[in-house]
Amino acid sequence: MYFVRIPKILQRLFSSVIWCLPNVKKELYLTFDDGPHPEITPWVLEQLKKHKAKATFFCLGENVKRYPELLQRIINEGHSVGNHSYAHLDGWKTKDEDFLKDVYKAHNIIASPLFRPPYGKLTSMQIARLQTQFTIINWSLMPGDFDASISSEQCFRNLLKAKSGDIVCLHDNEQSEQHLKWILPKFLDQYSSFVFQKIQLD
Repeated sequence: MYFVRIPKILQRLFSSVIWCLPNVKKELYLTFDDGPHPEITPWVLEQLKKHKAKATFFCLGENVKRYPELLQRIINEGHSVGNHSYAHLDGWKTKDEDFLKDVYKAHNIIASPLFRPPYGKLTSMQIARLQTQFTIINWSLMPGDFDASISSEQCFRNLLKAKSGDIVCLHDNEQSEQHLKWILPKFLDQYSSFVFQKIQLD
């Protein structure tokens, strides 16, 4: 189960984590988790380039190790990158020290101050430790591009709930490929009046 729109109560309970970046401008923050992927990530980059959109890619260390040239391409094309752990461990199901070692292992090859936990799950101890080194970024809108139980049309309807300041969580992985290739070009067209920004620290 997942929330398409993260409830405000959860955002308040974990207020030290960034869920959205509200502002008065028409801006959105697209993010892509789990890459880089040798076929899907380049396709995403081409879509973003066509629409002059910037995004943030939360990469897995094990994938960056396989495809370091793709991490560099993401950066070269003006997007930002973040740490999404090395092996996509669930913070709620992993001993704190083991989870932290996995994150720091990824940090050795993804030099970024941004971190997004896999599944959005962290223990209070993990949050406290990681915040000494990273800014933790979750999301406010999850359209479910990974969800095979919904249609691409439903995924797109979920995505159309996006509003200014939302951090939108998408995925550049094989599980999400079918939905992503249907929804992303249409969404970028439909929201052409918005500015798509990368997440970066001042």
